[in-house]
Amino acid sequence: MDRLDTEILVAGGGVAGLAATAAFAHAGFDALCVDAEPPVTDAGHARSDLRSTAFLMPAVAFLDRIGLWARLAPHAAPLRVMRLADAGGPEPAVREVADFEAGEIGQDAFGYNLPNWLIRRELVAHLAGTPGARLIAPARVEGIVPRTAAALVRLPGAQARAALVVAADGRDSFVREAVGIAARRWGYGQKALVFTVAHPVPHGDVSTEIHRTGGPLTLVPLPDHDGSPASAVVWMEEGPKAARLLELPEAEFEAALDERACGVLGRLRLTSPRRIWPIVSQVADRLDGPRVALVAEAAHVVPPIGAQGLNMSLRDVAALADLCAGARARGEDPGAPELLARYHRARHAKVLARVAGIDALNRAAMAGWQPFRDARRAGLRALYGVTPLRRAAMRMGLGAR
Repeated sequence: MDRLDTEILVAGGGVAGLAATAAFAHAGFDALCVDAEPPVTDAGHARSDLRSTAFLMPAVAFLDRIGLWARLAPHAAPLRVMRLADAGGPEPAVREVADFEAGEIGQDAFGYNLPNWLIRRELVAHLAGTPGARLIAPARVEGIVPRTAAALVRLPGAQARAALVVAADGRDSFVREAVGIAARRWGYGQKALVFTVAHPVPHGDVSTEIHRTGGPLTLVPLPDHDGSPASAVVWMEEGPKAARLLELPEAEFEAALDERACGVLGRLRLTSPRRIWPIVSQVADRLDGPRVALVAEAAHVVPPIGAQGLNMSLRDVAALADLCAGARARGEDPGAPELLARYHRARHAKVLARVAGIDALNRAAMAGWQPFRDARRAGLRALYGVTPLRRAAMRMGLGAR
């Protein structure tokens, strides 16, 4: 059996796990990432993960600080306006619009949107040229034994020794369960359809979230597709309806989509297959364990509203990496219980508050009873109409503390 020594072992090679590996390597650590999936190296992976990620500006600043943003920026579409549209009347038509403009709070953009497969491709390429960073894939963590000085991690045909194991291995995290950290999960009876579209009306760097019943439909700008304006779509619906939509012939699906999108970008044309994802919320009881720190979906899961999920994850990564870098500068152990407890205290209360807020927003977006839909419209109008509240909401959406 091969034996590997590393300071930091990151379990999971999604966007958060790859970014964590880059962050620790940038801070001078020897960082090893282990992922169960083969690394993304070309556009062929676009058909397997159709989701996109909007990096809000605090995340962009973090990615720039660790040397990643320069690789991603050429492929990114800016989000200069976040538009909330209420279509909760008797007919599927927009009846209230609120445009939250980044310039009002001194930002050029709220963030930038990129396809997930492309982000992963660029992060894999970055790690390949980064001293101290290694990626082993496909491989998975098969066992973990925390000890006083290090954790022993069993991999296929190898054993790794690490001062700290970063669990970035998803909502069903093996590492989290292996060290006995519980997590509470709840559902909404919803699923999300994800796909990409081309459309005749330019998106104008506007991300549009349309509320009706069952959950929001969000159109997020992408770079042009074959010369046409393009957007990524997340369409949240009650589970049975989402399943029926998934099975519709393409022409019937596009007709249903045009009605649900209220024609805001003209006729929408599918440019990808459709995928479906369950909508849940989840939060771990703690973010630290013996020689283990939880980040990203191993720590928390939220519905895809307001681009919060991965941006929360990168705040986890930034907080943990900064604490460990400080420990390294003082000659301290990055996996010490005291340091990991500080990480838990720094992030857990903020995670709980953000999960609760997104949970409430999702339940409001699902409202089907007309009086509730009218109340949602009134709330949007009130929020947008009061300048200090509007600006506070924008800063909160960016993750301002």
